[in-house]
Amino acid sequence: MKAHLAAFQEIADFNGGDRAAGSAGYDVSVRYVVGRLRKAGLTPKVQKFTYPYWRERSHAALARTAPSKASYKLEKDFLTLAYSGSGDVTAPVVAVDIPAKGDGTSGCEKADFKGFTKGSIALLQRGTCTFATKAAKAKAAGASAVLIFNKAGEKGPVNGTLSKPVALPALGPSHAVGAELAKAAKKGGLKLRVKTDTVHGKKKSSNVIADTERGRADNVVLAGAHLDSVPAGPGINDNGTGAAALLAVATKIKELGKSDLRNRVRFAWWGAEEEGLRGSAHYVDSLSEAQRGRIALNLNFDMLGSPNGTRGVYDGDHSTGTGTRAPAGSGAIEKMFQDYFKGRKLPTTESEFNGRSDYGPFIEKGIPSGGIDTGAEDLKTAAEAKAFGGKAGKAYDACYHAKCDRLKNVNLKLLDGNADGVAHVIQHLAQTTVAVNGGARLDLAQDPTYTPLWQGPYLLR
Repeated sequence: MKAHLAAFQEIADFNGGDRAAGSAGYDVSVRYVVGRLRKAGLTPKVQKFTYPYWRERSHAALARTAPSKASYKLEKDFLTLAYSGSGDVTAPVVAVDIPAKGDGTSGCEKADFKGFTKGSIALLQRGTCTFATKAAKAKAAGASAVLIFNKAGEKGPVNGTLSKPVALPALGPSHAVGAELAKAAKKGGLKLRVKTDTVHGKKKSSNVIADTERGRADNVVLAGAHLDSVPAGPGINDNGTGAAALLAVATKIKELGKSDLRNRVRFAWWGAEEEGLRGSAHYVDSLSEAQRGRIALNLNFDMLGSPNGTRGVYDGDHSTGTGTRAPAGSGAIEKMFQDYFKGRKLPTTESEFNGRSDYGPFIEKGIPSGGIDTGAEDLKTAAEAKAFGGKAGKAYDACYHAKCDRLKNVNLKLLDGNADGVAHVIQHLAQTTVAVNGGARLDLAQDPTYTPLWQGPYLLR
């Protein structure tokens, strides 16, 4: 894995400093993965796709103009939501169904905007439905701009995406700023200035897909990790670590015999994850209902070596009561990881299904999912520091989405143990998925010959 990470670092260093989708660094990363897979005897396919892109041309602004004046700071108090439209709006603010406590459904329902004054700025709280849904309903109600502020207990501003372009300015304030504005809006007379300057269009990227030759083609174990970085840096922890771990397993899997490789294993390196899960969403959408039905489950590995990380296992049984409730069978995947690490006396914590990685499109189609991660920009708690070591009150990865996300940023010891867990669970599921989807163990005499069933719009490279 360290050799793969060093290769990803070198690719970024000689190709503009990053491996972002649509860049030379990403294209060379694809060629690297394809080459390693071919050398291992697999037959990788490159699935090309087009997706909408978005960027800011200049800094956004948020300011209170009445009844008193104040300016808010970009990054500290607010961020622009990805795929926000452009505009410079000064208008009254209407707080839309802000909950007294908890997540609430602010802006999720058409009825929330009953009596909304057209041309006003809609102030909403994050929670329950997607940012895209909230922004779309605000636009339909006649809002001139939309602010979606963070939930109580969440640190900093909202760093989110609308997934596709929306024709109005959209910002994500922190909970402190949002709560302050909601209180002022309730009193009446609150006016804000919201300014965004953005551009959007179309870009091209690709996924890399490779199947094992052996195994049931009607009961596929799909393991994926995104290959792209953000434009700000080389993305060695995010997500060179997941991509490298998957590549290490893929190049060894032919060592399994017929008794261990009863189910087809499909490896996938997703493109444009950082642009809104574009590659994985395109892949899932490219499949017919029958083809999706042959996927037993999805495993996802995104950031496996955070320098101040934990060992987060996706909350498949929804025991924490947060995030998305995953399809039946996801809890079994969670237990497989937990049991493995418990057997090695390595602590784990639960990581919620919050829609931030490539399992999202699979969950939406009812496919059981699971995986592990080690944390991004959130802060490590005192309890986590006691269990995993590291520093409480500091980010799991201080170089998350930054230029410094290089090879030195990776906790190699944490990555090493996590990769063992990845290999263990893939090997177990390659033999049987009965605990996940009821898939019966296959009699060895029925081992099918290789017939690729995935017929998406891919091209060989």
